[in-house]
Amino acid sequence: MKTYLVGGAVRDKLLGRPVHERDWVVIGSSPAAMEAAGFLPVGKDFPVFIHPQTKEEYALARTERKTGHGYGGFSFYCGENVALEEDLIRRDLTINAMAEDDVGNIIDPYGGQSDLQQRLLRHVSPAFAEDPVRILRVARFAARYHGLGFTLAEETLALMRSMVCNGEADHLVAERIWKETERALAEPWPHIFIQVLRDCGALGRLMPEVDALFGIPQTAVHHPEIDTGIHTLLSLQQAARLSPLPLVRFATLMHDLGKGATPPEKWPRHIAHEIRSLPLIKQLCDRIAAPKEYKELSLLVAEYHTHCHRALELTAATLLKTLQALDGFRRPERVEQFLLCCEADARGRTGLEARAYPQADYVRQALQRCLSVTSKQFLTQGLNGKALGDAIHQERLKQLQTFKTDQK
Repeated sequence: MKTYLVGGAVRDKLLGRPVHERDWVVIGSSPAAMEAAGFLPVGKDFPVFIHPQTKEEYALARTERKTGHGYGGFSFYCGENVALEEDLIRRDLTINAMAEDDVGNIIDPYGGQSDLQQRLLRHVSPAFAEDPVRILRVARFAARYHGLGFTLAEETLALMRSMVCNGEADHLVAERIWKETERALAEPWPHIFIQVLRDCGALGRLMPEVDALFGIPQTAVHHPEIDTGIHTLLSLQQAARLSPLPLVRFATLMHDLGKGATPPEKWPRHIAHEIRSLPLIKQLCDRIAAPKEYKELSLLVAEYHTHCHRALELTAATLLKTLQALDGFRRPERVEQFLLCCEADARGRTGLEARAYPQADYVRQALQRCLSVTSKQFLTQGLNGKALGDAIHQERLKQLQTFKTDQK
């Protein structure tokens, strides 16, 4: 039995990046032998084991054969005679198809080191086309390594396009789409994930509401970049600079979906695009199995982001109504997430990336004024139920009116 370090640990070590988890492949062993050595079996589809001391994953070397559509349409063979090169060739990218032996030698049968030096994301073999999840994974790796100068090999992009055209991408299940999307949103350059999906045609299949934004014009005075799709990518890029939260980044991606449904005769204006966005967000989130909190924040950002942009002009009553809609008095953290999305939208415009956004601090201060109002002062007056709620509401409104006067 021989063990080799494989995959991301080898790749990141060669790139000089920190290695956060290590995976191993085992050659010349069997499930019985692994259990006899104290390894704990955890694999459902094929033999994977947990090391009794390090708790790292060890998988028996395997080959795979396509038997149906989608991620689960494979059969596996894990015999003791499977060679390391056979195991590596089933992987997605050459930079992920390298191994390291116990003395530090790199086994690289498919040119992974060369592609690392050339900063190329290139598929290992034509078998790449058998698993549609690899489209999402490659786009995610592009979002991770864009800052290091990595680009997608033309032949790999062409193969991904053929997978979309052949309908293989249509077999992606919602839960897997969301898992890869959420992970991609946490990468340093999440807008690249969306761009790669669009370049290969997968965005139109998975998120047609986002894809529809490209080519839709906006008023140049507010959007020098003109194209709504470009604005969306610029906003997502700004969101990544402002917050590490995938939640904030996703809501930013969703904020202008209604512009894709504006009648062409109304272009470049998009009156009431906020409300038109809401059903589109709901259907997209349902299609890709986005969690409830992602859907909720996205809907709030879409409906109220223009309120935030005009925060200094809003009446005290409208400002209070907006804070209530955001559930800001029970969940002030949601207001903060909302403000980050609005700031990303304001800065996601060509030439305006560094613009000030005083509206965010204005809303934060207004929220604090409202939070200073508590039920305690009214309970001592014997108020309860609806009378108590009305009194708190009126006092918050009074506080906001005073706040607006103080700001002048």
